[in-house]
Amino acid sequence: MTDRKKKILGVALKLFANDGFNGTSTKKIAKEANVSEGLIFRHFGNKKGLLNALVQQAAERTSVLVAPILKEAHPKIVIQKTIELPFTITENEYSFWKLQFKLKWENDYKSNEKMKPLLDHLSWAFSALRYPEPEKEAVILNYIVESIAIGILRDGTQSHESLKTFLIEKYKTLLL
Repeated sequence: MTDRKKKILGVALKLFANDGFNGTSTKKIAKEANVSEGLIFRHFGNKKGLLNALVQQAAERTSVLVAPILKEAHPKIVIQKTIELPFTITENEYSFWKLQFKLKWENDYKSNEKMKPLLDHLSWAFSALRYPEPEKEAVILNYIVESIAIGILRDGTQSHESLKTFLIEKYKTLLL
């Protein structure tokens, strides 16, 4: 990928995350990226093509983030790593993940498929630990982790460390 293409994606990401997709024009992206608007169209076709490129990056990043959890064979560690997942996101990635959470509300982009492998593995973990309704436990924990992730993106990691500790301790107690 060329430097200019990376620059366009970076600026679009920042603007989409802060101002929303509909609140951001290709003209504004071009101006902040210091490129011509035509170059955006040449690389991405249109504004939606630019957003689609960022969504594709999200799918790839999500796969990388959950891969260590999916490879884990010990059910208790699967649960612990899932709880710790939002705390692995670095501050320089906040705009990227903020955009992904915003897109959950868009019909064209909402998809449960990205998280299905994680939910399946969590269900397996809860089942292996003999929880009565492992699929529901997996969904509930996923909702909690997503809520913590949103809080981290809004307020930073430090403000939610106590929740991580609380959840890990709670599940350790329940998992004994």
